[in-house]
Amino acid sequence: MNAIKQSGATAETVETSYIEADGIRFAYRTFGKPSDVPLVFCQRFRGTMDDWDPAFVNALAKERTVILFDSAGVGFSSGEVAETFYGTAKFAVTFIEALGLKQLDLLGFSMGGYIAQLVTLDRPDLVRRLILAGTGGGTGEGTQSGKPEVFEVAFKPVNEPEGLPLLVLRTDGNEQSGRA
Repeated sequence: MNAIKQSGATAETVETSYIEADGIRFAYRTFGKPSDVPLVFCQRFRGTMDDWDPAFVNALAKERTVILFDSAGVGFSSGEVAETFYGTAKFAVTFIEALGLKQLDLLGFSMGGYIAQLVTLDRPDLVRRLILAGTGGGTGEGTQSGKPEVFEVAFKPVNEPEGLPLLVLRTDGNEQSGRA
């Protein structure tokens, strides 16, 4: 794995790094206390690595290496967005393998939870622990659908600040998104 480039870096100060794999230039940030098993984050639908709450990721980075990344075609990464969860999970595995990671803990938020589950099913040798946050169990008998206002915001062509509180995991009640 690439070494942490900035000692003492935080979500607000760490520089973006890039790694090429399968014709995609993945953007990522790695920081925190060096650890043998890093914590890799899979983001929500249309979310980027800038959308993680800095207070949340910085708290985790005090104890271990944290890796945030943008999937193909999202944020600062090149390529085309996958049309399926399976395709997005394949991109996540491609990114993880490009870093040379042999084992990791994987945190998935919302749609990222679906991706994290598929990565774990496809590559159980890579995933030591799976952490799911704000992830539904899918659809079917006995499941509850998401609120209509969430889908109205999620499917807008462009994210707008007033809709983000419906989509973003925050720990401080702040309605702003991204880096400070």
